[in-house]
Parts: sequence; C-alpha cells; structure tokens
Amino acid sequence: MPAAIKKRMTLSSLKLRANAKARVLSGHPWVFANEVEALLPAELDGEVVECRDRAGRLLGTGIYNSKSQIIWRRLSRDRVTLDAAYLRAALDRALAKRAANEGSAVPGEAAEKCRRLVWSESDDLPGVVVDQFGDTLVVQIQSMAMDKRATLLGDVLAETLKPGEIIFRNDAPIRRLEGLPFSVSTRSGRTWEPRWVRIDGFDYWLDLQNGQKTGFYLDQRFQHRAMAKYCAGKRVLDAFCNQGAFALHAAKAGAARVLGLDSAGDAIAAAKRNAMRNSLTIEFAGANVFDWFNDPARSADPPWDVIILDPPPFAKSKSALEGALRGYKEINLRALQRLAPGGVLATYTCSHHMQDAELRGVLADAAADAKRKVQILEWAHQPADHPVLITMPESEYLRGYIVRAE
Repeated sequence: MPAAIKKRMTLSSLKLRANAKARVLSGHPWVFANEVEALLPAELDGEVVECRDRAGRLLGTGIYNSKSQIIWRRLSRDRVTLDAAYLRAALDRALAKRAANEGSAVPGEAAEKCRRLVWSESDDLPGVVVDQFGDTLVVQIQSMAMDKRATLLGDVLAETLKPGEIIFRNDAPIRRLEGLPFSVSTRSGRTWEPRWVRIDGFDYWLDLQNGQKTGFYLDQRFQHRAMAKYCAGKRVLDAFCNQGAFALHAAKAGAARVLGLDSAGDAIAAAKRNAMRNSLTIEFAGANVFDWFNDPARSADPPWDVIILDPPPFAKSKSALEGALRGYKEINLRALQRLAPGGVLATYTCSHHMQDAELRGVLADAAADAKRKVQILEWAHQPADHPVLITMPESEYLRGYIVRAE
C-alpha cells in the first residue's frame, strides 16, 4: 500500500477526549468539536472517518466536517463506504419502513404518494431530507459529505423511484452552519412550474421549487384529519394558517364558519386560492396573530368553538427557548380566553428545543391564568414517515395537544 494512503488512513480517526461526556457514548449519532482530542485536517471535510472512544474502541463510521460544531455524524456502527451502494441500501431501508407503515396512512396516501421518504439521521442519511409529491421528489441536503455526493444521490433516487423530476432545495439557513452555499436546482435543469397537487383529498397550489421548505408541511397531515372531527357545525379559528390545510379540512367537515389568519401575504393568497379550487367557503385575513388576539375590538366578538394554533418555531436555538416559552404561553392564554365553554383548542410546537414537559407546562400556566378547566383529548406527534430516534432528541420536533376547555 502506498505510504500516502497509509498516512491518510491513520489520520482518518477521531478520538474522544478524556472525561468527555459525549452523547455518542449513549447512542447519539453526533460528536461535537469540544468532545475530541484533536480535529482532523480540513482536507477530510466531507469525507468518511471513524470515531473511537478513549480506549480505542470503534464507535462507528461517519461523515466529518471541521467547519461545523457537529464535526462527526454517524453513518453506521460498522465500517462503511459512502458510495452508491451505501446510498441505495439506506434508501431501500427507508422505503421499506414507509411501506410497513402504510396501514396507518392517511386515506388515499398510497395513490397520491405525498410523504416523507428520508428523514436524515433517522434513515442513516445524515443531513438529507426527501419529500415526495406524486412524481416529484424534493431534496434538502444539509451536510457537507452529502452535498459533495448530491449528483450521486440524485442518480440513486432516480434509479430507485423513477420520478418525473428531482428538485434540490439547498437553501435552508442551516447550511451556513456546515459552511455550504445556497442553491436551488432541478436534476433535469428545467424549471419546475407551480401546479395543483392532490393531498388527502384536497387540491393545493404548490411551488415546490420556490415555496417554503419543501413546499408543504407533510408532518401535520394526520393532525388535519384529527381536528376535522371536532369542527362540524362549529365556529373555527385557524391561526397561523399558512396554506390553509386545517381550515380546508374544517370547512369540508361542515364547520359553520372558518377564519384563517397568517401574517404572510403569500400564504393568505395561497390559502384563498386553495379554498376556491376546492369549492369551500372560508375567510382568510392577513394578521399578526398576537396583535389580532390583543386587539380591543376583538373583545366584542363571539367566542370560538375551535381554535387551532400551529405557529412557526419560536425557539430556533436553545438560547431562544426562554423567550419562546413566554410566547407560547401568551398565545395559548389568548386562545383560551377566546374559546367558548366546552370549546376545543389544538396547539402545536415544531421546535425540537421545546420538550413535551415544557409545552405541557406552558398549557398548564395558560389554563391557570385563564381560569379554565382544561382536559387533554389527544396527544399530537410527528407521523411515522418522520421517524424519531430514541437516542437523538433532535429527530423529534413536532408535538402538541388537543384539549377541551370548560
């Protein structure tokens, strides 16, 4: 073996620091820069290296990036090569898991094929998210190693799933933390034109190439259906409505009145367009939800029978959590104050920094301040196509409660 290759191999192993309380020792797939004895050369950024404990025992093979605080992300506990065979095997496993869960899928999902196919570390593809919308795949890549293999990943996806198009939405802010540039492209090189896409019995006008995230929040699909059963004959407020999915389901379920609120003008425009396309009567208004609830003019309005709170993440970092908790309490308090006796509140958080106990505490504090007796009807969680690793809290981000207030 040439000396240069031998030297490279001896450099391609990280070693944990003495007394480092690294979470990787408890099964977490990440290692941080302050948990290792020394960093590896920058020439190994985006490549596969091993990680070992203080005794030299192999903890696994993973991808390395010295530009990130998360310098190592595990691919496998064994020695592997990040090549087409690895990508194909990981994708096959991800698809098999989704197929096994089809029995609990939203009705019509098998035909419509709108689902998450790959969820990063949960599917052994760190930093890769793949959503399917019919014959189109939307891919987000958020790690350097996978970014270097974007073309190969696209080839494997095309070979396995034979989609009409693959859109690479590499414009998420988290890419900055990996030292990666922003870009949006399609595998074919052609522009993906916005169009109507059928999801759970409704038509949505989606711009998968330029819309938010991957184009639609697939993680809330089960909750759209869960809330609809409480809405027949009721006055329903869908706060932070985005494209109007909760509102559409409520209206179709026979709600007496539905109002959707969102501060984003493009979201309101899309929601109105979706309601018209689906022949549903829904009011949508552009508004800051906090200001709308606090407007003195609202005090004369009749109470709502159902209120849905599905805000964007208030805690985008751990340091922002304290302020976020105040925000979540405030919005839930205002909602409880506007809810009719016996009314139903659905409240969600999509921040992985906010754990279930914290959300429950926020709800309890809001209930106490509103002087309402609040009972839990249902717990909410991200669906099975967004699998959660028990050793990786970051893989779980969506949680919520459906409650009744007396």
